[in-house]
Amino acid sequence: MSQDKMHELSIDDRRDKIVDILTRQNKVRVAELSRMFKISEATIRHDLSDLEKQGLLERVHGGATSTYKAYYNMSFYERMKTNEDEKRSIAFKAAKMISEGDSIMINSGTTTLYVARELKSIKNLTVVTNSLAISQELGNYKDIHVILLGGYFNPQYQFTYGDDTINQLNKYKADKLILAVDGICSENGITTYHYLEAEINRQMIKRVDNTVVAADYTKVGRTGFTQIDSIDSADFLITNSEADEHEIKKIIKKGLEVELI
Repeated sequence: MSQDKMHELSIDDRRDKIVDILTRQNKVRVAELSRMFKISEATIRHDLSDLEKQGLLERVHGGATSTYKAYYNMSFYERMKTNEDEKRSIAFKAAKMISEGDSIMINSGTTTLYVARELKSIKNLTVVTNSLAISQELGNYKDIHVILLGGYFNPQYQFTYGDDTINQLNKYKADKLILAVDGICSENGITTYHYLEAEINRQMIKRVDNTVVAADYTKVGRTGFTQIDSIDSADFLITNSEADEHEIKKIIKKGLEVELI
């Protein structure tokens, strides 16, 4: 939508747009939103106040920061569209790390689904996953053998979890793990919003030789609800060049190889 049309948005559409901007940028400023929508700062502050009451953001001096609740209230396929270009570029690079004949594990996530779509030309590949979407994406390719872990099923986020999932997972040992996360931070390690899946991810790390974290730049420096593992449990991080430079330097000091796309 052009800047000239912003002031014509309804209140609800304007607030949806504010939440979308927050999801992408993590922070907004009243003055910038006022210029963007061509409305008063008082009106923007009223928007932010109402959105805060809904738990969709946190007010700070001069603006607001994302609680990330908005992103996780989206459906799986709505989240696929968030930072889509950044996720696709990460997926393309991650797929280059997979070779013919590899056995890999892939956890659930929108970035890892994009990775799965880049794997279709690799022959003699074995994929272990707890993601229904990924198993459906790869299941019809004769050169790819897919093992979908059973267990309890989360329909909103399309993953399996629980003791049955872990028991089956522990039967396998793979070459690499492609891991989607909700936060990667030098201080607080690798984290996820989904506490139900955290143990699955943790066990996947233990069952592979190399762990590749695939996370768009908004996840770098962020800490999610539940820790998966310490930062040094991973071997590689693939993210976007927009990631926080200082945090990337700290992550490299922790021993990870970082690829900026």
